[in-house]
Amino acid sequence: MIAFRLNGRDIEVDAPPEMPLLWLLRDVLGLTGTKYGCGIAQCGACTVHLDGSAVRSCAIASGSVAGREVLTIEGLAPDAHSLHGVQQAWIDEQVPQCGYCQPGMIMAVAALLTENPNPDDELIDRRITNICRCGTYPRVRKAIHRAARQAAEAAAET
Repeated sequence: MIAFRLNGRDIEVDAPPEMPLLWLLRDVLGLTGTKYGCGIAQCGACTVHLDGSAVRSCAIASGSVAGREVLTIEGLAPDAHSLHGVQQAWIDEQVPQCGYCQPGMIMAVAALLTENPNPDDELIDRRITNICRCGTYPRVRKAIHRAARQAAEAAAET
C-alpha cells in the first residue's frame, strides 16, 4: 500500500512501488488530466506538483510519494466552482490550440508563480521547459504575465 495526500485528501493505493506516478494517477486512480507525452521526463505533459514543486510524473516511482503531497490539474482550482488564476489566464489569453500539453504547462506555471510571483521572461524561459507541439509559447508567456498581474492586484485589494 502506498499512502499519500492527493489533491488535499489522504489516500491509500495498492500499486507496485516502481509503477510511474503518471500511470498510478491515470490508470489506477482515473485522474486523466495528467497526460502521457514522452515517458522520459522531457516534454512536461505529465507535470504535477510533489510537495509543491513541479515534477514530471512519468519519471517518479509511485513508491517515492509515500507520505508526501501530490497535486494534479484536477485539484489545482480552489474549489469545484472556480478556477485557479493560471487556468483563468489561460482562458483569457486563449492559450490552448490542441490543448494536449496544457495541463502539464499550467501545473508548471502554477508552481513557478508560487515560488516567484512576478517572473521575468528570462526566468520563464529557464523554468517553463514544457513542450507545446502547437507552438503557443507567445500566448503562454502572456498568460503567465496576466496571472502574475492579477494575483498581485488581488493581493493589493486585501
